[in-house]
Amino acid sequence: MQKSPESLDSSLLPLNQCLAKSRKTDGNIVLPGRIVLSHCQIVGEVARAMMMRMPDWLRAELFPEGAELIAAAHDIGKVSPTFQKKIYTALSQKNEAVLSALKAFNADAEKSWGGHGGVSQAAAYAQNVGKYIPEILGQHHGFSPNLTIYQAASEVFGGQAWQAQRIELLMQLKQVLGTDFPIVKDALQARVLAGLTTVSDWIGSGSLFEDPDGEWQSKIEQALDAAGFIQPQLKSGLSFSEVFDFTPKAAQIKLIEAASQPGVYVLEAPMGLGKTEAALYAAYQLLCKKLATGIYFALPTQLTSDKIHERVNTFLTRILNDESPHKQALLVHGNAWLKQFEMGEEGNPGGAWFAQGKRGILAPFAVGTIDQALMAVMNVKHGFVRTFGLAGKVVILDEVHSYDSFTGTILDALVKALRQLHCTVIILSATLTQERRAKLLGITPISTAYPLITAQPNTGELAEVSVELIPDVSVAIVHQPEANAIAEVLRRAAEGQQVLWIENTVNEAQALYKNLAARASEIGVACGLLHSRYTKADRAARESDWVIYFGKGGTETRAQQGRILVGTQVLEQSLDIDADFLVTRIAPTDMLLQRLGRLWRHEKTRRPQTAQREAWIISPDLATAITSSELAFGATAKVYAPYVLCRSLKVWQGLTQVCLPSQIRELIEKTYAVQDESEQMARYLYQVEIMRAKLERLALLGLSQGGTTQPNPKKRPKLATMNWNPRKYF
Repeated sequence: MQKSPESLDSSLLPLNQCLAKSRKTDGNIVLPGRIVLSHCQIVGEVARAMMMRMPDWLRAELFPEGAELIAAAHDIGKVSPTFQKKIYTALSQKNEAVLSALKAFNADAEKSWGGHGGVSQAAAYAQNVGKYIPEILGQHHGFSPNLTIYQAASEVFGGQAWQAQRIELLMQLKQVLGTDFPIVKDALQARVLAGLTTVSDWIGSGSLFEDPDGEWQSKIEQALDAAGFIQPQLKSGLSFSEVFDFTPKAAQIKLIEAASQPGVYVLEAPMGLGKTEAALYAAYQLLCKKLATGIYFALPTQLTSDKIHERVNTFLTRILNDESPHKQALLVHGNAWLKQFEMGEEGNPGGAWFAQGKRGILAPFAVGTIDQALMAVMNVKHGFVRTFGLAGKVVILDEVHSYDSFTGTILDALVKALRQLHCTVIILSATLTQERRAKLLGITPISTAYPLITAQPNTGELAEVSVELIPDVSVAIVHQPEANAIAEVLRRAAEGQQVLWIENTVNEAQALYKNLAARASEIGVACGLLHSRYTKADRAARESDWVIYFGKGGTETRAQQGRILVGTQVLEQSLDIDADFLVTRIAPTDMLLQRLGRLWRHEKTRRPQTAQREAWIISPDLATAITSSELAFGATAKVYAPYVLCRSLKVWQGLTQVCLPSQIRELIEKTYAVQDESEQMARYLYQVEIMRAKLERLALLGLSQGGTTQPNPKKRPKLATMNWNPRKYF
């Protein structure tokens, strides 16, 4: 039923009666909370104070004067009859006069235009404040509302009379904050400011501001402290050796020298070189020079991020003053520990801030999975909070070779966006292809040296810096069937060797362990199993034990008995283990090289006299693999693309030894270089190309376009980083 203008005007509430919040007493009585004007002013002042804690260079580039008004204006849409009816209906003591005035409106209808955020967006559009500011206001609850059939003066929003009230509220906010709206230059800056707006709203909704009659101005700084927005207090002038207890290598020194200002830096170097320490020390120097606001260390999986988390925490204890509140980096992934911060109603269990991935990336120091960073450029709910959280940080992207086409496409967009966010991006990889490096940097690489640093500072010329050659070690390569390998590992373990056997699936690892364990026990050999299906606590305990046995300080324990550790890809990365003998199922070349990095890893390790630097690869005949990949590779063909496996097998089948690290780039390029194929290999390649194109399309669809953000769909393609499938569709 259409309402007349008279009925619309009669529903109008004065601004001092328009509630933004309700509050609940200990006795569960629901009382009126702050009015909209008061809450909006608080949020604006929170945003202003938060920006004042940022370095000048970051504010100048991304947070213009007037951004606090955007944050303050987020809830102007609460000055609407449907929202006021909803909040007044929820009060324990009913205001019959107000409810009578609003009886013609249906509060449940709000969902059709995205709630009060939709009204905020429509109201701002009508004020001609530019394209992006209305969208920021509309999406402060995580997504862009659908306003295709609604305008600021639509009857469901209260008509022209209620819109006039919203305009009056804006005028009052401009007056109390002493500013006007800024110009938002592009969609990426809009995402940053949307993040500022949302986080300011979360903080401004906290318990410190709950009492509508309470004084609030003096509580702003306390609220920011409680939310964790405290600048780290660094010990300046520490040398690399003081931070890590060892002297830096040539490659580490050159990366640290190159990454002296914001930009993108790629370090390609072999396993065990200390890439992590080089990246962290470069980040430390940028923090000391106040050219960075924090660190986010991103890895492919929860397993790898858990291990790096421990190392980053040790690093923080060295570089931070004792009174600094950030001695532990937050761990940011779905199963990570949740540190409580005071963040208002969104921080209640089930609220947006309780979703730790959204909050954790805002901490000065965090370690997590790459997907948390990728969401900064994705079309996902609250993705812009990640954008805001990463601005100005050093973002370290480790194990980049482990990402497939879907993740890789988004990663390329992320690296581009991070540069615009005045971040320093440090990319670490042992086995990066030339093609992948070119896409990440948006350049055509020239140098084929290895190790190599590619430096692309924000101001200055691109540089490809070769590093002093690392002395080669020779690894003997033997291809044998599984039965022969079982006999060999038992023989070597009986001699006191520490043996590592890596399978490609958990089921295969479990079956092999059952086969080996009883036989190993009969000859006094310990046998263990490690894979991703253990509970986190069980896996951590097992990892701790086996790192002691196989680790750098395990001289005494190694000498006690021979051991066999069976595992999956969890053994490839982040665990500091050193085997005397390695057996591995065939895998893509980069995975094989990672596994070889666990063989004779530490120079000073004492080994049995019979030990040889040797790896056995269990692999089928190439001709058979090409003809019938599933039969030849078994379950491995479900983990990695048959095309990649066949290309890898072709590279490795004739090898009797490899020289590392000098052959790393050669082996990678031989495996992944584009080439013409025929017959069955052409069919395998076609399967890869079809799936790769599909994944890239999905990735591009998932990227945020024009600053808009959609609600989380019920079914969204999982980021490939959450599964161990790095070369399924390379």
